[in-house]
Amino acid sequence: MKDIIIDIVKGALIGVANVIPGVSGGTLAVSTGVYEKIINAINNIRKDFKNSVKTLWPFLVGMVLGIIVLAFVITFLLEKFPVPTTACFIGLVLGGVPVLYNKIKDEKLKWTHIVSFIITLAVIIVPAVIAVSTPAVTAMEMNFVNIVILVMLGVISAAAMVVPGVSGSMILMMLGYYNFVMSTIKNTVSTAVHFEFSEFFSNALIMIPFALGVLLGIVVISKIIAFVLKRWPNASTWGILGLVVASPFAIIVKIGAVVLTPLTIIASLATFAIGYLISSKLGEK
Repeated sequence: MKDIIIDIVKGALIGVANVIPGVSGGTLAVSTGVYEKIINAINNIRKDFKNSVKTLWPFLVGMVLGIIVLAFVITFLLEKFPVPTTACFIGLVLGGVPVLYNKIKDEKLKWTHIVSFIITLAVIIVPAVIAVSTPAVTAMEMNFVNIVILVMLGVISAAAMVVPGVSGSMILMMLGYYNFVMSTIKNTVSTAVHFEFSEFFSNALIMIPFALGVLLGIVVISKIIAFVLKRWPNASTWGILGLVVASPFAIIVKIGAVVLTPLTIIASLATFAIGYLISSKLGEK
């Protein structure tokens, strides 16, 4: 039971990470030590359905709780206390670096490892810079073209759950759809809680193609990742390390201009330490 609760907590962290721009659910999966476990379970769900579901369900429950419940809290904290909250997420991300590095520290460094590391650094930094100046989409009409767009947006969001360091929220923001998707998710939950069925179905119709895209993306991308991890394990780990190390840059970019007071700095150092400790301890387990 204790292990299930720990996995639900890890799933909640992954879920929250998926809705915060610059933070990757995949990165938190790496940092908390469950990345390969989840990828293998998804990849083998047809071959070993029972054990795969047994492995995945605590993470899925945690992710749903994280997205629906904690996302509202995190959104509030980011608005009121952006720097300390961001520092906590940076701590969560970097807390997994020692565990990740221990996997490759004894291996001989090759040029392919360096190239993999540099490429993945660029994959995170370039979209983060582009996303800053992208205009936001505020509404969408439900037609065939927009349904296809929503499915593709779901696939992109799935990348954040599967590929460490790649923030689906950041990419959605770069494309201008982040606020629209987040507001639709919140409205869907809010109207369901208040039994406003007309508004609920209106929002749910938008979420269905998006959700289908997420499922499609998870299945397809996880198979690609599983193949890469098996075929080039050390180069893949260096690439993942590059994604994780670059993630704080993407997170910091989204803060924008802020005023740093002594209290803010102290609070940020404290929240960074808390995030780092949580991630490193969960990663050890």
